[in-house]
Amino acid sequence: QVQVSESGGGLVQAGGSLRLSCAASGKMVSVTVMGWYRQAPGKERELVAKITRGGLIDYADSVKGRFTISRDNAKNTVYLEMNSLKPEDTAVYYCTANILTVDRLPTWRDYWGQGTQVTVSS
Repeated sequence: QVQVSESGGGLVQAGGSLRLSCAASGKMVSVTVMGWYRQAPGKERELVAKITRGGLIDYADSVKGRFTISRDNAKNTVYLEMNSLKPEDTAVYYCTANILTVDRLPTWRDYWGQGTQVTVSS
């Protein structure tokens, strides 16, 4: 079974920093795109940042210059360094990974973590 697990959320004051980590584990053949989404109360889930296995990165405009995504391919782990946090960054942050598994047939699928709460106080 494949699992995606996040850690590192918490409560921080505005202007502070947090680092999120996410690891994919289990019977995997390959992991391509890994990324972070977030969902604030009453809002739709939105992309925060994503990174390909080769290091191509895409950020939401709202986090450019403040957040940095990185990954360790050997560990199937992705990180999100969040600086200059604002109250509007408060949300549940979800990790996602596009993973190839082989059971009966090779299958690419997006796996999601359960989410980690980030709360930024003003």
